[in-house]
Amino acid sequence: MAKKTGAEALGRFYTGGKVRSRREWRGFKDTMYDYSRWLVIMGTLGKFIIKPRNIKAMFRYRWMANYLAVPMMVDRHTQGLRGEYLRMCHVEQDLIIDDVAKLLDNLFRGDRRIGNDKEFSKKVVLVDENEMTAVMMGFPTLKTLSRETPSTYVPVLLNQHAVEYYLDKIEEFGLAPDVCPMPAAEAGVSVDDDAPILGACAIQCNTTCDGSLLSNGVISKRLEEDGIPVFQIGAPLRHREDDVQEYAAQEIRNAIAFIEEHTGAKWDWKEYFECARRVNVATRSRMEWLDMNRTEYPQVFGSNLALYTETNYMAICGRIPAFEKADRKLCKLAEQAYAKKNMMAREYRHRAIVWGVQSHYYFDFLLWILNCWGIVPLTDMLSMVSTKIIAEEDTPENREQAYYDMAWLTENMIMRNRTHGGYKVLLDELWEFVDQFNADMVILWEHTSCKALDGMHGMFEDRAREKGVHLVWVEHDLFDPRIVSRQGVRDQINSYMRTVFNEEPLDPSLEILDDANSW
Repeated sequence: MAKKTGAEALGRFYTGGKVRSRREWRGFKDTMYDYSRWLVIMGTLGKFIIKPRNIKAMFRYRWMANYLAVPMMVDRHTQGLRGEYLRMCHVEQDLIIDDVAKLLDNLFRGDRRIGNDKEFSKKVVLVDENEMTAVMMGFPTLKTLSRETPSTYVPVLLNQHAVEYYLDKIEEFGLAPDVCPMPAAEAGVSVDDDAPILGACAIQCNTTCDGSLLSNGVISKRLEEDGIPVFQIGAPLRHREDDVQEYAAQEIRNAIAFIEEHTGAKWDWKEYFECARRVNVATRSRMEWLDMNRTEYPQVFGSNLALYTETNYMAICGRIPAFEKADRKLCKLAEQAYAKKNMMAREYRHRAIVWGVQSHYYFDFLLWILNCWGIVPLTDMLSMVSTKIIAEEDTPENREQAYYDMAWLTENMIMRNRTHGGYKVLLDELWEFVDQFNADMVILWEHTSCKALDGMHGMFEDRAREKGVHLVWVEHDLFDPRIVSRQGVRDQINSYMRTVFNEEPLDPSLEILDDANSW
């Protein structure tokens, strides 16, 4: 039946409702594998919800209802995948789901409203969603938890309408409606008093933009009202300059001292260097995947690269051994597929670099452009993070170097490393990547509420003309599909492919989808 890649019209699964019409038939072997992983996901969700405190949380926090859509999210990210690609996606997705389930369980365990485990809460350090967790690599006895990740970031991956309520709520308090929806939603959760209350202290960072700084101010004010002290890391904006690195390292020293003061824990160098080793494993793995993507037969790209990189690089940062095992397994699967010259779709027509702030309410866009139009999303801006190998051997010299390495990781955390540092990191390096990956097109997200990126619109177009590269602008508003709908995003690609390239879609059933109300 549909064992072969691209043999089935994927658009037929969309019904216009919340769920799809049926599961995809991928041939016996792949269908059984996919179904077995579906059972694993249901088992993870079952073990989570069986705890009384987590059931209580389902009724206390508005955003928790979105987690009912976890299986549907995985189906979106695996549509059309076969063989090694299906397995790579499940290795990543299953691990991320398990990690988020543990995060939620720990949040509710310490939450004063739910579990109220006071001794556990004393060992919790809260970090903001855009925070690089490098400063926690040497604290094995502490729990590093984020309230924003499960209340704001993950829900919009599950349900495109997840944070609309919080956007409206923060605007009721006077926030301008043209602020980026991500920090606006995070602030909305805080002012609506819809975040767990726990922790000995919290760490924030001057993250990606003024909007993020604004939301951090709102969140820190609420945390301090609840008796949770906050330290804000002031990472340098000119992060590629040598003369700011001493200041950056001192900020890390100050943050570590703050954590020690408020938790009573002491920095453990043995644990730090073990985490540093795992960070290097992840970095080398990512570099290997990117090397493959420079060839005729790219292997780890699109959602397989983007979502996993965001989780493993920034949120995990070497602290969880399971991610090292996953990195090695992903490399093995990618090498197998590369040796066989496998392809994720039946035809590759174009090689694209995806740049800018991605629309997370439509996160399977990367898989859609592949299945519908044969556009291979070789890499994206959020996946092009640090390629630096940090010190991993415990010596007196490396202990001093470690502060600079943690500062470097913090300065180069996802998105921040492109939105700060001057136009070179955002503009010039894009075209270097176009050359390195032999790309013939750039898909550039035009986030309507992102003032920094939109202000360089003309400069991107000038460079594209100079290089003779197709530049496709795609408007969206990140977390708010009321501004630009899913189909509105797709129509911009559809129009370009038909009018400029004069091409017909690989899978016409995907061109227009009735999914405005679906998960």
